[in-house]
Amino acid sequence: MGKGFFQVPKAINEPIKTYAPGTPEREEVLLTYKDMFNTKMDVPLYIGSEEIRTGDTMSMHPPHNHKHDLGTFHLAKKKHVEQAIATALEARTAWAELPWEQRAAVFLKAADLIAGPYRARINAATMIGQSKTIFQAEIDAACELIDFLKFNVEYMAQIYEEQPESSSGVWNRLEYRPLEGFVYAITPFNFTAIAGNLPASAALMGNTVIWKPSDSQVFSAQVIMEVFQEAGVPDGVINMVMGDPVMITDTVLASPDFAGIHFTGSTSVFKGLWGKIGANIDTYKTYPRIVGETGGKDFILAHASANAKQVSTAIARGAFEFQGQKCSAASRAYIPKSLWPDVKKHLVEDVNSFKMGSPEDMSNFITAVIHEASFDKLAKYIDQAKKDKNAEIVVGGNYDKSEGYFIEPTVILTTDPKYTTMETELFGPVVTIYVYDDKKWEETLKLVDETSIYALTGAVLSGDRYAANQATQALQNAAGNFYINDKCTGAVVGQQPFGGARASGTNDKAGSKLNLLRWVSPRLIKETFVPATDYRYPFLGE
Repeated sequence: MGKGFFQVPKAINEPIKTYAPGTPEREEVLLTYKDMFNTKMDVPLYIGSEEIRTGDTMSMHPPHNHKHDLGTFHLAKKKHVEQAIATALEARTAWAELPWEQRAAVFLKAADLIAGPYRARINAATMIGQSKTIFQAEIDAACELIDFLKFNVEYMAQIYEEQPESSSGVWNRLEYRPLEGFVYAITPFNFTAIAGNLPASAALMGNTVIWKPSDSQVFSAQVIMEVFQEAGVPDGVINMVMGDPVMITDTVLASPDFAGIHFTGSTSVFKGLWGKIGANIDTYKTYPRIVGETGGKDFILAHASANAKQVSTAIARGAFEFQGQKCSAASRAYIPKSLWPDVKKHLVEDVNSFKMGSPEDMSNFITAVIHEASFDKLAKYIDQAKKDKNAEIVVGGNYDKSEGYFIEPTVILTTDPKYTTMETELFGPVVTIYVYDDKKWEETLKLVDETSIYALTGAVLSGDRYAANQATQALQNAAGNFYINDKCTGAVVGQQPFGGARASGTNDKAGSKLNLLRWVSPRLIKETFVPATDYRYPFLGE
């Protein structure tokens, strides 16, 4: 059989469709939205070749219309999780031994399916189940997931190409083996792309995966599984289970064959997982890989030289797109006193111009938060800010959950740089602003760095290059993704590898080679062509 050194197709970022009035993509996604909204979905467990319906179900509802029934998904019992583990281990041998270009072809096909026939379906599912506007769905469920799949294939090829030097008479080769065992992927509600990428990136490198999507994202997770199946992901390579997260996790982490976890979610959950893995360390055949991207308390810092309109726009977009439910969303801002009156004016104008409602109405910039628990938590913080003497509501502050979980985009102004909402991750459309004295720029840099336990994203806006450089240096540990004269959201695969440190995660940079390297275990092979026949070295001579 002929072989070759294969070159994968060059990865290029997926173009973002506009969905402007009159465009064919707008019409298609609205028709798909209506169809999916009115068709009840019944989502099974996917274990190997089986679609398992346990009869123990949970219902799905759109956050913006929580009384509407979207259908149900089935919940696993412990025996199903154990079955998924056994299935993943059984599938591992054939998948790991499959030539890498065959694995690449599967996920390249998945990318093209999303770019083409599944685009409207995966976007509509994300709009309905996660209450994203069409633009937020397009940049996430379509474009970012396509980019993850295509760029990961390119990065895999680059990794395989990296080989050690060989000396005379010796050939050194480096194999990038999949991990010995299986990988556990836990994904969040807020990004369909993350839900697809966390199991897919590990699988691409030859691993088999147990995937537990968020209960609040199962509606679009079902579409991801449809794509994977049509793309030809073999049975048992990616197994999807839903259910009691503690039971599923404890069952997975009790297995001697647990080899790694790919996680995006809350900091407290990730710390708990790390503790359980540590407590079980004597159980495992290998030291498990622990990869996690967790919370953030992301900042925007304006210098006195910044443009007020640019600052207000960075806050409006960075804090309120997708209702602030991004790990990278701006939730604290530091504005100089001289700039604040203009920033406030523009920001209030922007927020008051936002339309809020169902994502089906594409004139809406704001939709609902994900569920009632999130709504209640946010309402509590907003109510407290209304009472506190060291805080005031600049704009917003209202909420209503009679039809959907709608929180008005809210700007809090505080005189206390350590006020609760300056330090606590809220994960909603609330941003808190502290106004600092222009002369206290350096003190404010220190304040920004020391206020939060997190270090995910941050931005500085400055017309002064010396000030921008000073902030870049002073805040080098405060954000894994740092932006100059931009908002602190919107990382693009292949351009801005994403991840943070401190309490924000292991900073393994999804969308880069750094992440894929975590899912392989290198083996060095040294081949000597003419082996020695005498143990004696020259130094032993008379």
